[in-house]
Amino acid sequence: MEIRRVTRAAEVLAAGHLFDSPPLPEATARFLADDRHHLLIAYVDGVPAGIVTGVEMTHPDKGTELFLYELGVDEPFRGRGIGRALTAALVELSRERGCHGLWTVTEEENTAARATYRGAGGEPAPGHAVYVWDFEES
Repeated sequence: MEIRRVTRAAEVLAAGHLFDSPPLPEATARFLADDRHHLLIAYVDGVPAGIVTGVEMTHPDKGTELFLYELGVDEPFRGRGIGRALTAALVELSRERGCHGLWTVTEEENTAARATYRGAGGEPAPGHAVYVWDFEES
């Protein structure tokens, strides 16, 4: 397995099956143009097998941290540690970028994601709730 940071739209489109929906060209260009946005792809024998995306956020009194936005591993490649390796690679990248930490959110019942994040050194934050504003439905 090889993990690479992706910076070209063609690489994103070639791994389009790993996203929740096909990548949008305009959004892909905007994502890649910002050096605080990170996309890592795991390749197995040259085939895109998994992705992880992260976004750096800076706050005046907290400094910069990285949000793990999305992690996905193609069905045939699951159970091989690819998700954990991608998460660990993003953790390392966040350290290299000077972030003070990394965080993400997942569903309580998503045992695979919870095990992956724990396996990569993450700990669940007790007592937190997630709120969303969905403008698509307004």
